[in-house]
Amino acid sequence: MVLGGGIIYISLEVLIAVGCCLGNVLVIWAVWRSGALNQSTFCLIVSLAMADFLVGAVAIPLAVVVDIHVKIPFYACLFISCVLIVPLQASVLTLLAIAVDRCLRVCIPLRYNSTVTKKRSWITAAVCWILASVLGFLPMFGWYNHDTLARYNSTSIDCQFIDVIPASYLVHFIYECCFLPPLAVMITLYGYVFFKMRLSRGRAGVAADTGVCNQKEHKLAKSLVLVLALFIACWLPLHLTTAITYYNQNIHVPSIALYFGILLSHGNSMVNPVVYAFKIPKIKQEYRKIWKRVIGREQKADINTPASNTLDSHDGRVHGEISPEVGVNGINST
Repeated sequence: MVLGGGIIYISLEVLIAVGCCLGNVLVIWAVWRSGALNQSTFCLIVSLAMADFLVGAVAIPLAVVVDIHVKIPFYACLFISCVLIVPLQASVLTLLAIAVDRCLRVCIPLRYNSTVTKKRSWITAAVCWILASVLGFLPMFGWYNHDTLARYNSTSIDCQFIDVIPASYLVHFIYECCFLPPLAVMITLYGYVFFKMRLSRGRAGVAADTGVCNQKEHKLAKSLVLVLALFIACWLPLHLTTAITYYNQNIHVPSIALYFGILLSHGNSMVNPVVYAFKIPKIKQEYRKIWKRVIGREQKADINTPASNTLDSHDGRVHGEISPEVGVNGINST
């Protein structure tokens, strides 16, 4: 990338990184303050927010390091490149776990609370992260570009993602095995969830409290589907670009298209907190409380600012506030 384009790219990455960190920390704080961590779905939402936070705190800075072609040992570059893959895999697996959770909510409504407990939800989130780490670090165990080591006379290389991570791993494994099948399963599950909800809403004689509960579940499911749709829209262009260049090497993809795909994939982690703020009532209410508290503190600080000890703008002298019990001449009024 040319110098001017590189500066623009890095600047945009920095802005996205700041948005990812601040937004997702706010999500985690809001869920914790609202007490929603007792619900399995919100445990998984926090896990997803952690993945998005790590995109801003870890993945984007490392992506910038890779982009500027720092000369480092081969295996250090390979490790950095593997770290970039882990948040993606964690997001896919967590989104899949959330879809399964929503499906269980409508399939076994009476046994859901006893089956999907808080402990089991955290175990599920931990399993997602362990699997994501294993899948992301597979290149460290031999599935890397051996030609790159042979091409350099020393063990140090100009670190580039495509020089150490083979396209066969990205296309055949990450895209075709770890991205497309989970997305197909998620779309099927959410289709079934909305089908069941429509059937339950169409039944006659549904209790009023049950109807309200179904409306809440329907809104939450719609919000999570939006999160999934944005995830697909932000990550699919980059995967398609990699797959097209892999299967037809005669096609030249412009660098600007590749960097746009990278920025779009990273930007997904910044967008999710905005979706939560507008679409999930519990998080939206907690955002409002946090905002009111911040505004309230500012107003309280302004009120508590002493009116006395103010400097006269003309003579610069300090003027004290006259007590209501003291007369003009300084004599106590009786």
